[in-house]
Amino acid sequence: MFAQRIQNIRVSPIKQIELAASKIPNSVSLAQGIPSFDTPESIKERVMGEIRAGRVSKYSLAPGTIELREAIAHDLARNGMHYDWETEIIVTAGAIEGITATLASLLNEGDEVLLPSPTYTSYQEAIKISGGVPVFVPLVEDHRWGFNFEAFEKAITQKTRAILFCNPNNPTGTIYTAEQLQQLAELAEKYNLYVLSDEVYKDFIYTDTPYLTLAQKPRYRKRVIRIFSFSKAYAMTGWRVGYIHSDASVIAEILKVHDTLITCAPVVSQYAALGALENAQEDVARFKKTYQHRRKILCERLDGMDTLFSYQVPDSSYFVFPKINVAHDTSWNFAFTLLEKIGVALVPGSAFGPEGEGHVRMSFGRDEADINEACDRLEKYMQTL
Repeated sequence: MFAQRIQNIRVSPIKQIELAASKIPNSVSLAQGIPSFDTPESIKERVMGEIRAGRVSKYSLAPGTIELREAIAHDLARNGMHYDWETEIIVTAGAIEGITATLASLLNEGDEVLLPSPTYTSYQEAIKISGGVPVFVPLVEDHRWGFNFEAFEKAITQKTRAILFCNPNNPTGTIYTAEQLQQLAELAEKYNLYVLSDEVYKDFIYTDTPYLTLAQKPRYRKRVIRIFSFSKAYAMTGWRVGYIHSDASVIAEILKVHDTLITCAPVVSQYAALGALENAQEDVARFKKTYQHRRKILCERLDGMDTLFSYQVPDSSYFVFPKINVAHDTSWNFAFTLLEKIGVALVPGSAFGPEGEGHVRMSFGRDEADINEACDRLEKYMQTL
């Protein structure tokens, strides 16, 4: 008999549709958020040097190598965030391990975590496995999926412990304004809540909107836990490395869970992350320019499918989150119908929370050929409706 707490936990719908697509010959996927690029050569060269020097075969300290934490602290300081490398940063096995370790350190059984909806699908399971209850708070689609603070306040109960959100938002590509972030922080302060801010897409912003984070505000440093991953910005999804940072009093508690779960992030991946911070900023700029071009391609193709979809141009990330305009019962069935009939994998919007229903997520992180092939098939499918 397995533990009761895992009975309501599901494998990510994103992984489910990718698995189904892998069994269909000649299918094309715009589903999972995997960058099409290889990890930059400068990062690989740095790692190979460390392997040859024999520096990757032993554990690091639980919070990460000193070199990497110092580099992270320096990078944070350049962006107006001042955190001590020794006591306020933990290197994690990607963002989701950092999020799960944080939730496990914060939640008692039955505690609630507010999730703006739609939001990244795996948050729900991380909350559940930590003994918590996800509570969805609707975003406002007509206002570019902005926060609804009246709905946030109504959702707060005596069991509410934290707010978990991604900025920029996955799947909508929304960038939250300074005013929205300030209101969120004030709400958290009023009700004594923690704020988990997942910022893995911060490097792919396509507007003049300045990048802002609550971690830049000293007033909230004991309340805000900021999460970052090297996966997206540096095309390192397979390396599984990221970090979290917060006040020393918060990090000390999260470290207990992190150490228990994984001992330390893979040392070889920590050196890859160090190489990323030291030598790969030009690659990030190149990736961003390419994604911006692919965004244009995908949006232009969607303009020709207005019978099938309507959409908002995303300000960031590498996802578009169009609304389904044709009759359908659920986004799940719609997505699997597309996969079965034309071999195109998209993520059903319901994966991202109740407000995602009636939408699908499409990735322009895939290469241009895949984007065009998927759109060719979708256009032909549209003509049969």
